[in-house]
Amino acid sequence: MKLFYKELFEFSHDMNQKVIDALIRHPDNVSEKSVKLISHILSAQNIWNSRINKQAEAYTVWQVHSLGHLKNIDVLNYEKSCHIADNVDLDKTISYVNSKGQAYNNSVKDILFHVINHSTYHRAQIASDFKQNGSDPLITDYIFYKR
Repeated sequence: MKLFYKELFEFSHDMNQKVIDALIRHPDNVSEKSVKLISHILSAQNIWNSRINKQAEAYTVWQVHSLGHLKNIDVLNYEKSCHIADNVDLDKTISYVNSKGQAYNNSVKDILFHVINHSTYHRAQIASDFKQNGSDPLITDYIFYKR
């Protein structure tokens, strides 16, 4: 199971890097929406990593990052998520407070799956945004990655 989560985080990291590269290559065609969404993906992953590791959250959930910082944030997120997958009991329950101040408990494995699913969902929104703004949408589906 741990290896599978690491593979999923590698996929997510590679796709995030692909999206970020496209945004950096075509800054004139980049919409604020796409930058906001990729920033949200990265901020949310950082927040979940921090919750699992019982560390202070570095970002707010909808904080917008500059294009120049996105790749580095993604690399750090990837490293921390892989460390969690390797070193934390996936069945362990984590208690946390969400951005609205509500308390919850979830297993590490459920949180990690949520991070992957959440990222995939928002990358699809970015692909749609690319298409609406005249750019070719990126193919970031898992099965294409595995091929």
